[in-house]
Amino acid sequence: MFESATTAVITATENDTSPVAALDDRFAQVAAQLRKELGDTAFRSWIAPLASVSLSGGVLEIAAPTRFVRDWVAARYADRIRALWQQNFGAAPRVDISVSARKTGAARPISAEDALVPVANENADAPAGEDISSPLDARFTFETYITGKSNELAYAAARKVADSADVPFNPLFLQGGVGLGKTHLMHAIAHSIRTQNPQRKVVYMSAEKFMYRFVRALRFKDTMAFKEQFRTVDVLMIDDIQFICGKESTQEEFFHTFNALIDQGKQIVVSADKSPSDLDGIEERLRSRLGMGLVADIHPTTYELRLGILQSKCALMKRELPQDVLEFLADKIAANVRELEGALNRLIAHAELVNRPVTVESAQDLLQDLLRANDRRVTVEDIQKKVAAHYNIRVADMHSPRRARPVARPRQVAMYLAKALTQHSLPEIGRKFGGRDHTTIIHGVRRIESLMETDRGIREDIDILTRAISG
Repeated sequence: MFESATTAVITATENDTSPVAALDDRFAQVAAQLRKELGDTAFRSWIAPLASVSLSGGVLEIAAPTRFVRDWVAARYADRIRALWQQNFGAAPRVDISVSARKTGAARPISAEDALVPVANENADAPAGEDISSPLDARFTFETYITGKSNELAYAAARKVADSADVPFNPLFLQGGVGLGKTHLMHAIAHSIRTQNPQRKVVYMSAEKFMYRFVRALRFKDTMAFKEQFRTVDVLMIDDIQFICGKESTQEEFFHTFNALIDQGKQIVVSADKSPSDLDGIEERLRSRLGMGLVADIHPTTYELRLGILQSKCALMKRELPQDVLEFLADKIAANVRELEGALNRLIAHAELVNRPVTVESAQDLLQDLLRANDRRVTVEDIQKKVAAHYNIRVADMHSPRRARPVARPRQVAMYLAKALTQHSLPEIGRKFGGRDHTTIIHGVRRIESLMETDRGIREDIDILTRAISG
């Protein structure tokens, strides 16, 4: 029994009924030609799952396993099937594509990434049509997000996505280091859309969860249901996309999901700790698409922003700390907002448990580990000073446009160490080297990496400098 078909209407001249075996052979011949035209990936996704059913009355009936596959094939491949049929067999039947209750076609092979998924989770996938989104944190809304110069672009872009009926830029790519607020903004977007427009289907999850779901679909030969789940959403939000770097099969599936949603005019939001151009282990075609919308960089927080965050958190928690303590925290814990909030929570908990007021002196004692870790953090300026002294050049040469080798090589060493020993992004490092483009930093880093393989002197310099800078 078949559901009502989506039909590609074509003029027919053939009006016979073919034996099933002969029909299958004919369809296999057409499918083989489509495989050459489309490539293995598209063939496995859309043509391999199809099965010929009948050819009668000038109508070729084909079965698809799901409505999603049926609609996709009818829109994109039905005319080509008809043309190839006419080319091979001298007739152009009308092509009807219906949904079959039984499984059709062959399953896609399981990749090496399958080893990452525990067998115990084999039944964890949600059936098609159910909510597959990860839970949202109720605290992460636009109202609780504190903005400053370092994050105002990302905040404004997130609000634009949440408030727009159309798609303002696709994808929105949020880039920033650990604990700077990427996940908060993604949750805020999802909360806002669901509140304003509950009928829109919003899916938020980490890239890791996306990969696990995909690999389970491969293992249990249910990739069509997986595709239908992810390619029928209105807003797809994937956090920490850098997790799929180097995972080719997952990247390929995400690439096709990305394209399908873009074609349908659906919104995509992605976050990562680096910009698309700086992600290692990402296919060039995916890198290009990730960067084709708006890349919004979230920079490290300023003192004023950190102080504002602390004051906001105290207000939300209905707790008070002395102003000098908040200023001390904002000054000393500059790495990321997550550590800052952790320090605040520790001080508040201690004050309530031991019933003592918090002072700057008690904060110094309670937060010794965090303060030591922040004091040890290396800055690009520290690196530039150490490298300049080692090679007997001026620190100003790190920012100058001079390209003479006695200056350029130490500058490249400093670039390499800045990437290796700090959490700054390449654009941020470039700004600290006289406003250089991030591609210049990449070139410098790769040049030193190459020299370290063949030049013992460079290897020794890097080793000496690393020990000196890291203390």
